[in-house]
Amino acid sequence: MQQKNINILAIESSCDETAAAIICNGKIISNVIASQSIHQLYGGVVPELASRAHQQKIIPVVNQALADANLSKAELDAIAFTQGPGLLGALLVGACFAKALALGLGIPLIAVHHMQAHILANFIEEPQPSFPFLCLTISGGHTQLILVNNYTSMQLLGETQDDAVGEAFDKIAKIMDFSYPGGPLIDHYAQYGNPKKFDFPTTTMPGLDFSFSGIKTAFLYFVRKNMQKNPKFIIENQADICASIQHTLIQMLLTKVKAAMAQTGVNTLALAGGVAANQGLRKALTQLAEKESWQLFIPAVAYCTDNAAMVAMAAHYQYLNQEFANLKTNVSPSISI
Repeated sequence: MQQKNINILAIESSCDETAAAIICNGKIISNVIASQSIHQLYGGVVPELASRAHQQKIIPVVNQALADANLSKAELDAIAFTQGPGLLGALLVGACFAKALALGLGIPLIAVHHMQAHILANFIEEPQPSFPFLCLTISGGHTQLILVNNYTSMQLLGETQDDAVGEAFDKIAKIMDFSYPGGPLIDHYAQYGNPKKFDFPTTTMPGLDFSFSGIKTAFLYFVRKNMQKNPKFIIENQADICASIQHTLIQMLLTKVKAAMAQTGVNTLALAGGVAANQGLRKALTQLAEKESWQLFIPAVAYCTDNAAMVAMAAHYQYLNQEFANLKTNVSPSISI
């Protein structure tokens, strides 16, 4: 007798990406993302505008995900949504839609932790890491070192005590007058520059925690000082500045990764989160892993930035464990892992 398929619709709306995906028996069969370009006009995500855009796009995105998977709503077995962390209004749009749809269809509801979903993006495609492994999870709002024991059990070992590395990238890019989001532009120009041209001071935190606020301030003073001497300083040294500041930020991450790998004794490292798309970091981690004889796993770039496929993957394992939410389950903008 053929086993029944388990079809789960997952919705992601934590920030400025409205996304929906379908997972069938642990395999992603559709993944749709609608981006919000309006935030470029303001140099950052405007929460109210993000919420409104989610309201406009969530139905078309969900319908497209179902169409791409060749499924009807009646064939769904559960609805998953991002519970947090994220923007309150944006999270509420996805959660309310998911609750209404699950209630109407009479099927279970699954609340997914956004950062756990990022980590489980490493299981969307082959090869996949084996447990336990260490994951460096980095985005605009988070910089964390997490020991992953299994699909649903994860331990936070260290995190940023102020700004996330993704926020540092974007604010440094803003100082250089790059358009938003500026982090990918720094990564682009860094490929053509000398990473040793300029030195920047770094902040050392105890244990496995991070701090990136100091380097942002140091960079601001660095630019002001050199612009006073030469108003064309940034234009004339753009690639070298980007390469140098990116090199510094990456080294700050790698220092803590090496310490965490030694502390835990694991031999497998994974990368996750939006900043995991940074080509300079991917290259540096690959070289470090080869040097240290670690197994390294990095998701495809499409699964590093916010997407619903990763939410679907997390929901799949929660479904197998019967970890269901209910209509009283609240979103949580600052939920811990």
